[in-house]
Amino acid sequence: MLFSGSMVALVTPFKAGKIDESALRRLVDFHIQEGTAALVPTGTTGESATLDHSEHERVIAICVEQSARRIKVLAGTGSNSTHEAIRLTKSAMAIGVDGALVITPYYNRPTQEGLFRHYEALAMAVDIPMVIYNVPVRTGVNITPQTIERLSSIAAFVGVKEACGQMSQIIELFSRVGSKMGIYSGDDLLTYPVMALGGAGVISVSANLVPRKMADLVELCLAGEWEKARLVHESLVPLHMALGLETNPIPIKTAMGLSGILSNEMRLPLVPMSDGNTQSLSKVLDAMGLLKKESK
Repeated sequence: MLFSGSMVALVTPFKAGKIDESALRRLVDFHIQEGTAALVPTGTTGESATLDHSEHERVIAICVEQSARRIKVLAGTGSNSTHEAIRLTKSAMAIGVDGALVITPYYNRPTQEGLFRHYEALAMAVDIPMVIYNVPVRTGVNITPQTIERLSSIAAFVGVKEACGQMSQIIELFSRVGSKMGIYSGDDLLTYPVMALGGAGVISVSANLVPRKMADLVELCLAGEWEKARLVHESLVPLHMALGLETNPIPIKTAMGLSGILSNEMRLPLVPMSDGNTQSLSKVLDAMGLLKKESK
């Protein structure tokens, strides 16, 4: 399978409002050292909605340059405009990514036929492996297992990042396309059950902070070491829950700041985490030994 394992939904570091390129390069090396299977930049966690096109391309280019083929790069290139999604995906392909993560068109809420034609048009326009990304809570539209089954006949679509949050839909998705495409958890909390159903990995927010543990979890699942994997899963549940206290990526950037990995700077309209939720998050990080000393 082209993509498998723990893949990080990579944050975009900022400094004084600009992309912090040196910090981004350090993150790339950090994930290579910690066993992450692929970088997934310029997605929701990477604040892609606030990046202009030149910044979007620059983040992808840095990941490709710094990784130097030591780790795969699956770049977020989706849009609610099919024309723009094609342009972004062509750009990422020219930069040299291994694949593209393409979110369902958001806000304009296309029908299932519109979704099919959107992805079909992408496949006709670009020559790169693509992973479909379903996250209805963000986009306002749910791509159904039936529509994904239609798309599975197109060779370009090698996988699905499923973040619908409904296990019944995920089970149906496996029954329809599990033998044809990689299915990846788009929700850290559901990684273990998705892997038990036959998942190929996770595109993880938590991996920004605990890449080795997320890599261990997925690798144990892939090896059939279910009891060991369950123990790792259980140890990570409090973190996954805490990282959902506010809108992603506010909690993960806050956690990375508290852990000393990265500045917690975000772009408006995202704002710093509330004091109460920061305290709750800090308690979880402290219990896991992740707080930097001066934060205690």
